[in-house]
Amino acid sequence: MNYLHTVPDLPELPPPAKDCNNGDDDAIGQCVALNLQRLRSKRYLSLDALARASGVSRAMLAQIESGRSVPSIKVLCKIAKGLKVSVAAFLENRAFEGVELLPAQQSKRLVSASGAFTSRALFPYDRARQSEFYEIRLKPLGEEVSEGHGPGIQENLVVAQGVVEVSVNEERYLLSTGDSILFYADQPHRYRNPADSEAVAFLVITYPERLD
Repeated sequence: MNYLHTVPDLPELPPPAKDCNNGDDDAIGQCVALNLQRLRSKRYLSLDALARASGVSRAMLAQIESGRSVPSIKVLCKIAKGLKVSVAAFLENRAFEGVELLPAQQSKRLVSASGAFTSRALFPYDRARQSEFYEIRLKPLGEEVSEGHGPGIQENLVVAQGVVEVSVNEERYLLSTGDSILFYADQPHRYRNPADSEAVAFLVITYPERLD
């Protein structure tokens, strides 16, 4: 697919910590340490204030934040409660605290060269992910053609407005409002709007393994 970017790239994030998912204690410890420091600083909390809020001693918090100690799940849960974040926020390689608002005007929008096909990312476009969620708009009689993506990639589309004709390896399926289709997207496929009014759909792309 050939796209034109219509929204500026999002601002760069700080360099990510080591991958917390590789099972290495040092990597996990560093990841937790960096995220704890980031989350605490963001809330303007001293170690003493966080110790009071979480019930974890100041000495233990200092050891964790310096990377000298990897906390147990029980301790991490206490700290997460004190900071009012998900435990997963400490294991993210990129700054994500469990909830992220994505204002419509900041969404990444991609437009086909013909201008007939527009997709809007409904997820943090700059972050590692295993699935992608898009709003798709097709102008009247517009279409988007793909020769296929990588092995194992699936596309799941549901029509929210109008009609969309989906072709997979030249087999055609006509979807009306509320209809959905799931298929392996490593095959040639096409989305086409056969009507004289705009079609709107939502598309989930799922990858066989986590992307970076």
